[in-house]
Amino acid sequence: MQVLISYHSDYGSTAKMAEAIAAGYRAASPAARVVVQTVTQTTLDDLAAADVILLGTPVHMGSMAWPMKKLIDEGARLWMDGALEGKVGGVFASGGGLGGGGGGVEQTLVSLHSNFLAHGMVVVGFPKSLPGYADGGLPWGVYGRTGNHQGMPGGISDASLRAARSYGAHVAEIAGRLLS
Repeated sequence: MQVLISYHSDYGSTAKMAEAIAAGYRAASPAARVVVQTVTQTTLDDLAAADVILLGTPVHMGSMAWPMKKLIDEGARLWMDGALEGKVGGVFASGGGLGGGGGGVEQTLVSLHSNFLAHGMVVVGFPKSLPGYADGGLPWGVYGRTGNHQGMPGGISDASLRAARSYGAHVAEIAGRLLS
């Protein structure tokens, strides 16, 4: 199974989440070929070749980072060709927004899901029964809160990274069921 984890990271937190998700995926599915790369390294051919695609972004004013949106918009050719239909997708985000809502993380994760659904992909959420949900789970995926009380980057917690590993293992389990 070919797994692509593509992310954008401003301060390193989303990159750490990508690596934690990869570690969880590899632990649950050792035979999988897991590739972790930045969104600027990711090509449309990479997306078409993957069986499982996980996209991660920091939250920028309630939305995904523009390099992620750029890749998604360039993927219109893949949509026209139906190249991603039936693939498994998952999403993750980091952010430091003030307040309990995380500065728009839900909207960011849902917008990533909507792109996967438009391609005919099967999306995997993060059930509350999984380890780490209380520290980094949302129904749509995993979230690492990274901001301090002033809304500035404060780093990602070990608990959020444990949630990311749990999510990676969960996506591996679901993909194994659906794609075997």
